[in-house]
Amino acid sequence: MAEEKNYIIKVEEGKAATDERPSIGPVYRSSFAENGFPAPIPGMESCWDIFRMSVEKYPNHHMLGHRQIVDGKAGKYVWQTYKQVYDIVMKVGNSIRSCGVEEGGKCGIYGANCPEWIMTMEACNAHGLSCVPLYDTLGAGAVEFIICHAEVSIAFVEEKKIAELFKTFPNSTKYLRTIISFGKVTPEQKAEAEKQGLAIFTWEEFLQLGENKQYDLPIKKKTDICTIMYTSGTTGDPKGVLISNESIITLLAAVDCLLGRVNEELTMNDVYISYLPLAHIFDRVIEELFISHGASIGFWRGDVKLLLEDIGELKPSVFCAVPRVLARIYSGLQQKISEGGLLKKTLFNVAYSFKFYNMRNGSKHAEASPFSDRIVFSQVKERLGGNLRIILSGAAPLSSHVEEFLRVVACCHVMQGYGLTETCAGTFVSLPHELSMLGTVGPPVPNVDVRLESVPEMGYDALASTPRGEICLKGTTLFSGYFKREDLTKEVMIDGWFHTGDIGEWQPNGSMKVIDRKKNIFKLSQGEYVAVENLENVYGCVSDIESIWVYGNSFESYLVAVVNPNKQALERWAADNGVSGDFETICKDPKAKEYILGELTRTGKEKQLKGFEFIKAVHLDHVPFDMDRDLLTPTFKKKRPQLLKYYQSVIDDMYKSINKPNA
Repeated sequence: MAEEKNYIIKVEEGKAATDERPSIGPVYRSSFAENGFPAPIPGMESCWDIFRMSVEKYPNHHMLGHRQIVDGKAGKYVWQTYKQVYDIVMKVGNSIRSCGVEEGGKCGIYGANCPEWIMTMEACNAHGLSCVPLYDTLGAGAVEFIICHAEVSIAFVEEKKIAELFKTFPNSTKYLRTIISFGKVTPEQKAEAEKQGLAIFTWEEFLQLGENKQYDLPIKKKTDICTIMYTSGTTGDPKGVLISNESIITLLAAVDCLLGRVNEELTMNDVYISYLPLAHIFDRVIEELFISHGASIGFWRGDVKLLLEDIGELKPSVFCAVPRVLARIYSGLQQKISEGGLLKKTLFNVAYSFKFYNMRNGSKHAEASPFSDRIVFSQVKERLGGNLRIILSGAAPLSSHVEEFLRVVACCHVMQGYGLTETCAGTFVSLPHELSMLGTVGPPVPNVDVRLESVPEMGYDALASTPRGEICLKGTTLFSGYFKREDLTKEVMIDGWFHTGDIGEWQPNGSMKVIDRKKNIFKLSQGEYVAVENLENVYGCVSDIESIWVYGNSFESYLVAVVNPNKQALERWAADNGVSGDFETICKDPKAKEYILGELTRTGKEKQLKGFEFIKAVHLDHVPFDMDRDLLTPTFKKKRPQLLKYYQSVIDDMYKSINKPNA
């Protein structure tokens, strides 16, 4: 077998610990940046330039598309060209300025992705305004906080979110002066807004405000703040992350360099499906990337149950996803396989094993088994539109078994990335054809320097033979600070290095594996420290579960867990083991709990966990952890204090059952 490549180069040696600070590992960067980080395209100084230059280069190419609804049914995608979008953007910009909003002003956008979202964003870019997304997935409390904290004076809002926005009155009206609906406005809404001293317009009315008005576009600087993105965080008020023009254009140059080096360059012929929230940095920078190439962006209808149908109609070439969406696709495919009968199931398993064997031995996915692709996996490819060449997963860790499965059956590259709002999203990404990167987030993107910092209290040593420690990053893609929170900025930015709070482990090929979270550590009553995120990653390998929350505290000597089982897998087990009832009933059955606990224990033994890291009791919840109950952030990270509050009685019962005499 060929010697494994290494995709990083060392640029600085590590440093031993001192009295003031722990030891620090060597500084590495992508091997694609051996001659320095790639420079942005000449003349591209701001996010406005990204769009402006593409309008000049691709005026008649499809830019934004949406499905037309005729008699309640979704039809074909209807497209607007780059030039058509530009003309509307200029009207939106003139109308915003006619409301008295000047350069440096804050413009809120509240709602699901749609063409008007992008047009408003580009109008902000044109006139040097900071675009402030108001989280589509957060309640009125957070929306009110963001409007007041960022001093948002004008807000664009999805029609069905107007009532939610009104819940921020009267506090938000100290700053908010103008509201624009992406759709209609009822007479009652107009009266309510006017009662609060606000002007409210439909999209069409607003476009007419700027008619016959012309405002000069200000000169934009690289250092100007193009967006303030509020991160939900797992505790406390949202933090406003200041993202500059330079952060985004630097990232685009790095991603273009990376895609070029692996022969997967984007072109004007690429098509992207826009469904991940534009309120998050992940989707924002991906859409900026597509715009920079004159490519096409089609919007979903806003219903996750109809997403595959929208994909089938749009036929995207690139699909970005969060792990939860990919896990749902995986479960759906697994169910279809299990329902296919013995012959089909056997054929699938033989084709899968053969192709995966060849991929492990160095074959590219398209060459590993063309026969299997054509006869067996083509149906999967068609379900995903038939045109996909890249699936990119981000925002949370992707389970290895899901990633492996999709790499084999999806007939396209499946890449996993890592980044934060503070790092302008893309920081690490796994590479095509590198199966050894399975379960990792890949090597650094060629725009950042990376080092690990030891965390002695958790036993992580950045200078060990297998280096582990807190991931620290440096580069021009980093944020410009937290808005009005210099104290919080100083906590994470130390000597120019951003401390992510995530624990990473360098792999021999230069890819990074995220194994833990620095703050997610607690002590059991016997004095043993538990790195809970690492344990959840280990137990997350159990294919019969969708999600797991592990809990312990310093008053107890054992760990317990709340598990969301995989519905198809548990129902299949129940049928084979004489357990009857619907999914909710099965979850309550003691035999089902015993089965899942046994699977967790088996995995713990395989992964050689220590005795105190084994789970002693489980509760099966048929309802997945969700944002509706405030158990997850919008990027699907667990809100541990809220989980404890919600499941407190369940936790108490589990500990009582463990601590019972003879339990």
